[in-house]
Amino acid sequence: ALTAQYLARHAPAGCRWALAGRNRVKLEAVRAELALIDGHLAELDLVIADVTDADSLRPVAESTRVLITTVGPYIEHGEPLVAACAAAGTDYVDLTGEPEFVDLMYTRYQQPALASGARLVHCCGFDSIPHDLGVLFTVNQLPEGVAIAIDGVVRAGGKPSSGTVHSAVTAFSRVRSSTQAAKARRAVEPRGADGRRARASGTAPRHVDGLWLIPLPTIDPQVVARSARALPRYGPDFSYHHYAGVRRLTTVLGGGVGFAGLFALAQLGATRRLLLSRFAIGDGPSAATREKSWFSVQFTGVGGGRRVRTEVRGGDPGYDETSKMLAEAALCLAFDKLPPTSGQVTTAVAMGQPLIDRLTAAGISFEVLTG
Repeated sequence: ALTAQYLARHAPAGCRWALAGRNRVKLEAVRAELALIDGHLAELDLVIADVTDADSLRPVAESTRVLITTVGPYIEHGEPLVAACAAAGTDYVDLTGEPEFVDLMYTRYQQPALASGARLVHCCGFDSIPHDLGVLFTVNQLPEGVAIAIDGVVRAGGKPSSGTVHSAVTAFSRVRSSTQAAKARRAVEPRGADGRRARASGTAPRHVDGLWLIPLPTIDPQVVARSARALPRYGPDFSYHHYAGVRRLTTVLGGGVGFAGLFALAQLGATRRLLLSRFAIGDGPSAATREKSWFSVQFTGVGGGRRVRTEVRGGDPGYDETSKMLAEAALCLAFDKLPPTSGQVTTAVAMGQPLIDRLTAAGISFEVLTG
């Protein structure tokens, strides 16, 4: 609903779009809300499609240039849309942060997407646009052709979305299958023949400038590394470290205990279902609460004898800014002049500076702090 509302306010004149889903009554309710923003949207097309029915998805993919999906957990519901877009040559964007899903979609649909020309762009929300494009923005401040090392530190104030909780808990319960999917991807993914290296990881926790830096085991470093391998601008030897920045040690310790508890509860079906029942997908904070939420990702980049600090900053990460990022990524693919790409690509590779420009105009800050 938030993504549709953003499109209602910001889609350019002449943009033709529709709402697709399996429940007409719910689609009509969303459309009625959109009509309050723009009366012309009272006639917005509704398309009935169900991810459990591949025949219903095929005409959806074949009738559009870009398809946005907010379904999740994607490992349970996402594959049929990827398959339909890869076959039809339709560009695809989602907001997953699930490494297993992304790896499986690469091994299963990379070749069909390359053949059809489809661009499959995962992770177009808070995972991983601020990090992927923030690193690209930082790299562009440093000299070309040199080794580059970047640290990213994430801080945020806000409530995670219920969909994110479901995806995270599902991922915790699938560690073995996720490891197998990553291994299968490594076996078939080209590593490049130009001798460049790109690595992304965390290091041990440390205390810097009043913050505890805690390595974050999210998909973001993987996305950054894939961008670095694809883009020569990242230099011959690139490394990225990804952290959460926390001011109080007690918060670090409490977060570690909470993470361990969630991981343990996710391992058993009964406790996992009980846990997820407390987070209904679609539920979320009020607009007033979201108005007070924020995020900041600060990057420190070093290369060629130069040091630079940058920041990507915005509002509520889990809902408002994620819907903005997702919608602007789709509009960028649909309307902007972009480099020719196909297959599974990151936001930095597929869109890069044009998407940074769009997000900046939409109120997400990309700023050089020092250097």
